Amino acid sequence: MALSPLDDTPSAAPAAPGQGNEVLRSLIAIASCAANTQLDAFVMRLADALFNLSEASGDPKTANLSFNAANLLRNNGYAFYYLASIRVEEVLRQAVQKTEFPAAAAAAKSTDDALTLVSYEEMDKKVRLSRLSRPIEAANGERLDMLNGQLASLLGRDELTLLQNPFRPEVFISALNDTWAEFDPESETQPLVLPLLTPEVFLDLSLIYQELIDAMTARGISPDGPAYRLRKSEEAQAAAKEAETERKAASGAVSDQLKNLFASKPPVPQAAPAGTELPQQPQNGAGNSFQGQVLQMAAVSNQLLAHLASMQKNLFEQLAVGGAGAGQAQNSTAVLSNIKQQAPQGALSQVDETKIDLLTKIFDVVFRDQNIPTEIKALIGFLQVPVLKAALIDQEFFFQDEHPARKLIELLTKSSLGWDRKKGQDDPLYQTIKRNVERVQQDFDQQISVFSDVVSDLESFIKEEETVAAQALTAPITKALKQEKIGQATKVAKHEVKLRIGTGGVVGFVEGFLERKWVPVLTLAYSIKDEKPEAVEHAVKTMDDLIWSVKPKITMAERRELIAKLPSMLTSLNQWLNLLKWEDAERLQFFAELAECHASIVRAPLELSPQRQLEIAMDVAKQAAERRMQKRATQEPDPVPDDTDLMVQKLERGTWMEFDMTDGAKARVRLAWISPLRTLYIFSTIDRKESFSMSAENLAKTFREQRVRMVSTDQLVGRALAEALESVGANDPEMNGKSAA
Repeated sequence: MALSPLDDTPSAAPAAPGQGNEVLRSLIAIASCAANTQLDAFVMRLADALFNLSEASGDPKTANLSFNAANLLRNNGYAFYYLASIRVEEVLRQAVQKTEFPAAAAAAKSTDDALTLVSYEEMDKKVRLSRLSRPIEAANGERLDMLNGQLASLLGRDELTLLQNPFRPEVFISALNDTWAEFDPESETQPLVLPLLTPEVFLDLSLIYQELIDAMTARGISPDGPAYRLRKSEEAQAAAKEAETERKAASGAVSDQLKNLFASKPPVPQAAPAGTELPQQPQNGAGNSFQGQVLQMAAVSNQLLAHLASMQKNLFEQLAVGGAGAGQAQNSTAVLSNIKQQAPQGALSQVDETKIDLLTKIFDVVFRDQNIPTEIKALIGFLQVPVLKAALIDQEFFFQDEHPARKLIELLTKSSLGWDRKKGQDDPLYQTIKRNVERVQQDFDQQISVFSDVVSDLESFIKEEETVAAQALTAPITKALKQEKIGQATKVAKHEVKLRIGTGGVVGFVEGFLERKWVPVLTLAYSIKDEKPEAVEHAVKTMDDLIWSVKPKITMAERRELIAKLPSMLTSLNQWLNLLKWEDAERLQFFAELAECHASIVRAPLELSPQRQLEIAMDVAKQAAERRMQKRATQEPDPVPDDTDLMVQKLERGTWMEFDMTDGAKARVRLAWISPLRTLYIFSTIDRKESFSMSAENLAKTFREQRVRMVSTDQLVGRALAEALESVGANDPEMNGKSAA
């Protein structure tokens, strides 16, 4: 499978010191454009809300006012759009200025407070604005947190609070509320509109915030202030702690059930085996009787361990002589079942039998797991007796995930997925597993440290193998990083163009040109930014000059400026288009239309009256709205991430998967590498001779079509114990009584 370019945001150098304020001011246009694209839909929602208010109101005056206001808005939507677009930009500019110069803003506020009294109406308005802002702030908490951090980093501050954020919800609500006051001078309708600016009616600020975040991310501005890092660190620690608490709670529930199970089966004195004398129990009280039971248990356990040691020795000889062939016989739990049947009379207490039953269940789950190769199961089977001895000696085996003997089983089952069947017993992984199984069989008596040493050896081998695998993927990873970089550049290029054509204020043929041809130009510029940092600035400036050149010029000074700029702008346009090798008739047609547009601008009447300027602006807004609506009707909506997308984003390196191939075969591969932005995943086969990549989108699609499955043996022992306890709890009335208690 070939590598494919992906979309995401490129890394870029952060704004240089002293440029923070300039970048901040550039965000005004981004936020304004993003808000303007939503004004048409907002007008319709607000009009509907006013009509609903009219129908629901029991006050005839309120019903009449809201009905008239709704009709006014529907009949003059373009006028409202025009006023709102101006007002939003103006209010944002004021808010940004306060954020840029907080000391001056504070001094001005102090002076105003000293000279004037705030009216009741003004205080009431502030309270209402704050109340309307809260649900929007709550819905956008993560984005606002990110935006605050980026703005703090941009301005070189440790922290920026929500009240200092010039793009907070209250600013947008205030701007559109002020727009209504200008749109409808009838003061009695103004108290009706403000309460209607709810999240359901208002602009979707999440889209605006994402535009701002993406724009700053594209400039390399990250929320790296000390306060933000501390807060995120605390949040990450809290999330990790919560996840660990949940895991421990689940594990603790199983442990509690196991303890209840062991407690429900107290040791019962057994008859002495033939030729064996049990310790004599003192006859002077209950306490001495208990002491006698403990002594008896010790004698029985020694007898049982001696029997297990004999079995372990025989199994080791089988493994040493017969190798994997001898292990096929151990590919079942018959060994553990035979222990219960063949153990010396009286050697097993009820607790011992319960432990054997639980361990039988664990190995049964291992042997039934279709993901574990049969040959590896055979080797694991030889561990039944040593692991049983470890569990009898140290009951914590059943309670602790990190118990060395338990961890060994988990490690063997998980690593077995990487065994190369083609190499068979010559595979280094197989040899390592066999060597360590033999070591446990030969050396383990009652020292749990043997299991710890074996686990360390296996982990070292696996780590070395991962290093070798990573080196084998150097070339594919390099290629993937390059393609991801192009994908990132493409996304930022589309973003830059979208910001400029989003309002619909760009003439149609130029808008189409920017989408079809200038996106590739900007992609090229961003992809070579590391080598030629000036390329991006030049390409963006050329685009902005082109957009400016086709806007009306109503003064002689503007027209002179246009004529002066045209030669250099056209030269820049042609230089970039030459790099794209765009040489067909469509290029000639574009420049012919551009020349005609420039000529019509220069020939238009001069010095229009304010009334005529307003009419032209409203006509442009109307045409822009119609063009946006037409475009929306033909555009497919952006896909909304679902559970599958989120699952793909959470995948980790080392995960094994099984793909259904086109020829009907199944291929088991390992997730060997994930790109830094988690947009590309590289898989390698077991023998590391092949690798292929998939984008996050394609991988999620493959999961949805059920053409790939995750292959996992994680937490096998814990799952087996939980399954065993379900069976025990369903059939053991005494156990059910303890659980209920």
